[in-house]
Amino acid sequence: MGGGGFQMDPDNPLLDDHVLELARASSGRDRPRICLIPTASADELALIDDFERLFAPRSEPRALRLFARTDADLREVVLSQDAVYVTGGNTANVFALWRLHGLDAVLRDAWNAGVVMAGMSAGAICWFEACTTDSFGPELQPLRGGLGILDGSLSPHYGGEAQRRPLFQRLVADGTLPPGYGVDDGAALVFRDRDLIEVVGSDRDARAYRVEPDGTGGAVETTLPARYLG
Repeated sequence: MGGGGFQMDPDNPLLDDHVLELARASSGRDRPRICLIPTASADELALIDDFERLFAPRSEPRALRLFARTDADLREVVLSQDAVYVTGGNTANVFALWRLHGLDAVLRDAWNAGVVMAGMSAGAICWFEACTTDSFGPELQPLRGGLGILDGSLSPHYGGEAQRRPLFQRLVADGTLPPGYGVDDGAALVFRDRDLIEVVGSDRDARAYRVEPDGTGGAVETTLPARYLG
């Protein structure tokens, strides 16, 4: 998700509903097990409470915290889930802390095992190789070091923040970042294995874009058709 979901738009559950729909289809459970990983938001307790309150009627939610860690075996926790959901926040902290705790390797194993992977902003970036981020201050910067389950780069909040689109295009054009996707708030890319199968949206105007070098020092942006979930 470029933005949205319960963290940004709690009154519009369409993207979150779609995550649960994918988890039900994968697991065969009416109430899938879904684990929030709120590392990017520093394990914010109010956010965890919101997640558990909003998801409890439709699933078996839980949270995996690294700042006040209570789970000794991260692999056991994650591999017992039908889906994981990563919050937005500080992307650089996510990359560093996951590697320190070994959660990066656990998540790769969970992906190989068929666990549904979802997230918003930093929680979408993390599955790719690289991104633009405000982790180091208000001026966006390029960052590599994602899990690389998905090839390329991602820019969330693509149409909603003035720096996002021009910077991402420039960084892809000059090779600083590999080709990738710009995703608006309210839009989400859906992959099966490593193949993009569709773009979905909780907002009729939300879009996603494929951004690639044009061979002449610039970038070409291709609009991807989006299916409104409402």
